[in-house]
Amino acid sequence: MSKKVATREAYGKALANIGLENKKIVVLDADLSKSTKTAEFKKECSDRFINMGIAEGNMMSVAAGLAACGKIAFASTFAIFAAGRAFEQIRNSICYPKLNVKICATHAGLTVGEDGASHQSVEDISLMRSIPNMTVISPSDAVETEAAIKAITEYNGPCYVRLGRAGVNIINDTPDYKFELGKGVVLREGTDAAIIATGIMVDAALEAYNILKTEGISVKVINIHTIKPIDTDIIISAAKETGVIVTAEEHSIIGGLGSAVCEITSENYPVPVFRVGIKDVFGESGKPDELLKAYNLTAEDIVGQVKEGINLKNNQLLFK
Repeated sequence: MSKKVATREAYGKALANIGLENKKIVVLDADLSKSTKTAEFKKECSDRFINMGIAEGNMMSVAAGLAACGKIAFASTFAIFAAGRAFEQIRNSICYPKLNVKICATHAGLTVGEDGASHQSVEDISLMRSIPNMTVISPSDAVETEAAIKAITEYNGPCYVRLGRAGVNIINDTPDYKFELGKGVVLREGTDAAIIATGIMVDAALEAYNILKTEGISVKVINIHTIKPIDTDIIISAAKETGVIVTAEEHSIIGGLGSAVCEITSENYPVPVFRVGIKDVFGESGKPDELLKAYNLTAEDIVGQVKEGINLKNNQLLFK
């Protein structure tokens, strides 16, 4: 298996490369450039890098001002500070006037690990997707992260990109891989159920597919890298084709991918939806893999939910 690469690492390299080509890009960081990897951009384009210090709200306001002057402003810090501490500035100074600011937040989710509950942002997708004009992206690996950074550079408007601290497997290194904002990707075909995943849980979904396949269970696997605007068509199609959906995310089951899928299916084609995610609790300190297991965010947990969903679907058919 290839070496694991953190999505924050891919972000830093992609940003530096794009910055050399696009002189409109200005990068701001809240005194965490070594951790967020914007230090890579600073090495190449130091005259367009600004360390704003530990003042996240001010950083978002300055980014808004730069965007209002025609710059493409990238603002980075940890997800808990970006989505949480600077929420009001993001809402009123960036999204309300629909300015061209890209908020690339690292260290999201439980896999921040030993930093513990105070730094494990499990609510950021919910917060960001609730703001009008905001585009929300959660890449699954380094390849998708690089493609996402290129795409949002070309897109004119506010974006939130969710990035992780821990290394993840490369899963999108296929010749036909294509990233398109707002479009989900079918990774595996199947008919018994559909697994719809985002971020690092896409890898777990593929592992679950392999486990289920050995047991004769056929599942469709869909990668939803853009949480907002979400690909409504691919979700409705999956509901119609399989009759049951399991969502998987390293985020609270409230307000994230699972909620978005439930909103779509309930209004268009109601089917059972089982949500694998963080069950309305805070995280805790621990190693990433141990935390994923403790909070039921593994391939085995997805497998269990798929089987439960299929049983429910079959029982419903019996009583019709």
